[in-house]
Amino acid sequence: MWKEIANLTSLLRQAQQLSGKVQEATEQLKARRVQGSSGGGMVEVEANGLGEVLRVQIDPQLVARGDREMIEDLVPSAVNHALVKARELHMEVMQSMAQGLEIPGIGEALSQFMGPAAQGPEKP
Repeated sequence: MWKEIANLTSLLRQAQQLSGKVQEATEQLKARRVQGSSGGGMVEVEANGLGEVLRVQIDPQLVARGDREMIEDLVPSAVNHALVKARELHMEVMQSMAQGLEIPGIGEALSQFMGPAAQGPEKP
């Protein structure tokens, strides 16, 4: 009985550590930046590690030409490229956060949670 209580106490302590690490990871991801682009750099998007788009830059020549259809194609592509990179960064930070924690199944849970991000970026 005492062994089970000790195991429960250990798991609760690790859960508290994990909570603190998640908050720290969230702050780190909010501060880190990734960039995606499309059209050979005609559209660039900057996002943070949380997947929040922070900036979109469109080449002035593209705007001057008034090529609305091309802009409409390039913007989502650049955004998706940046978001793939943000998911990869997120996975990297979460995996490093989980190192050293002995919570059964946490590595597998993170892999399932992050899904396709662990498989590499899509090409724009």
